[in-house]
Amino acid sequence: MDNSILELRHLRTLLALEETGSVSAAAQRVFLTQSALSHQIRALENYFDTPLFERKSNPLRFTPVGERLLKLGRELLPQVAAAERDLMQIIQGEAGELRLAVECHTCFDWLMPAMGVFRPQWPNVELDIVSGFQADPVALLLSHRADLAIVSETTPQTGIVYQPLFAYEMVGICAPDHFLAQKSVWQAIDFADETLITYPVPDDMLDLVRKVLLPNDIHPARRHSELTIAIVQLVASRRGIAALPYWAVMPYVEKNYVVERKITDDSLTSELYAAMREEDAERAYLNDFCTIVREESFANLPGLSTLQIK
Repeated sequence: MDNSILELRHLRTLLALEETGSVSAAAQRVFLTQSALSHQIRALENYFDTPLFERKSNPLRFTPVGERLLKLGRELLPQVAAAERDLMQIIQGEAGELRLAVECHTCFDWLMPAMGVFRPQWPNVELDIVSGFQADPVALLLSHRADLAIVSETTPQTGIVYQPLFAYEMVGICAPDHFLAQKSVWQAIDFADETLITYPVPDDMLDLVRKVLLPNDIHPARRHSELTIAIVQLVASRRGIAALPYWAVMPYVEKNYVVERKITDDSLTSELYAAMREEDAERAYLNDFCTIVREESFANLPGLSTLQIK
């Protein structure tokens, strides 16, 4: 047999396939087209002269050869990541400061676990969150009061660069006995005569309002709450309806406190990016933090999709 064609990218592809259960979703996860991912898999199968997974299985089932490659990936890739991290710490130094600024109220659901993974890997980096919700976190970067900002849009600005984190679906929620629970998809007009419960932020930071309601000249009555759980409780009490991330409402949907519904035929999708100063873009611990956020979020939150800089 010739020298092996097996590369780290192949192992990442197979692990993404295992995690997502489909070729299309796995391709998104590793930033490939579906045809490019399929070509990778076919190349491996041709090399080993055996299939790696059963094509029509649901859920996806790997063959013994595929399972062995998955085992290799689970063992090897974390070691490679740790070695790369060690090298960057040797080259750039282990110490630093990472002050986070966030503009989204639901960030903490995934941000805190990511911080928990980051801390032991970069013990000499001072990790902190800039206190409170920030309406303009990029301004904190420019004034050196923060080192990384979590934002929902990539607004071109001198001295600022962005890394994509993930995209996620926003869903409408209402009480189980609300008449809108009978509809599988909500359109803009369905919000017209309802009380919309939102976080107390400007309308241009609410994707439902900015992308769906305002373009259709819909202006529902409004009520505000700072906390996600409080919004869910108000909705469950029939005080109004809301739009929240799919992953944020699923625990309450599973307990039948509220029901979730798709918003518009194309679904309402929101995005999250990490912004940092251009001068800091090569700092290893900042980039590693973004990688950890993506990995932990995709591993633990349902309904995410990959995101690229537009």
